[in-house]
Amino acid sequence: MRTFHDQLKRKLELKELPQRIVTLVPSQTELLVDLGLREKIVGITKFCVHPEELRKEKKVVGGTKQVHYDRIKALAPDIILCNKEENTKEMVAELEKLAPVHVSDVMTIQDSLELILQYGKIFGVTDKASEIAEEITLLREEFQKEMEHVPFRKVAYLIWKNPWMVAGRDNFIDHLLELNRFKNVFSGEDSRYPEIELEQLEQKQVELLLLSTEPFPFKSKDKEELKKEVGINEIHIVDGEYFSWYGSRLTAAFAYFRKLQTVLS
Repeated sequence: MRTFHDQLKRKLELKELPQRIVTLVPSQTELLVDLGLREKIVGITKFCVHPEELRKEKKVVGGTKQVHYDRIKALAPDIILCNKEENTKEMVAELEKLAPVHVSDVMTIQDSLELILQYGKIFGVTDKASEIAEEITLLREEFQKEMEHVPFRKVAYLIWKNPWMVAGRDNFIDHLLELNRFKNVFSGEDSRYPEIELEQLEQKQVELLLLSTEPFPFKSKDKEELKKEVGINEIHIVDGEYFSWYGSRLTAAFAYFRKLQTVLS
């Protein structure tokens, strides 16, 4: 019996190396593929869009908040992969009746590196996991050095419309905003993703408003509408995957951030 602890310090026991994986978190699904585990994935969510053709190959078992437990049971998984933020406690409790469940909890790049290395051990791909983790570490160090003398700018990061919602405190988006020298004006709020009124953007003297492409797919028309409603000169649409997906997506994120900084300078 192999014993592991997930990022919530929960114990899970595996009889052998998992051969049938159900993954319920899009960024973790992409990570599994990049770890060379594509053939072992049997179930994914409808939001697992990378790689693009994966949903044609694997059984889609639902979304991240609601799944079809009967479909998962029929897949006879050896392990089910969840995330504290993406999935619910109730889901995890039900899924544990079907197979061992690993729950990730990622709020920083360091947490992401820890997850990658955990997967390396669980799935027997430690060399590949170490390679990805080392690449991310190096890219982060290079980017941080480049950003040392860039002044902080007061920003708000919109993730939803009707109601308006922003990234608040204690989440991966907030961590990456800080890395980009963006001072999140809502990081002091009690909620991790607070609902706001547009008037608050002016009250908090936001200099730069970022509109994410996910979970709400902000488009150019939203940008133009907001320009008319709020007194903020700079409003930009940003790729939400680079600000909220962890795992192997980070190997491309810093190049994206570098381009974004050039556009904003």
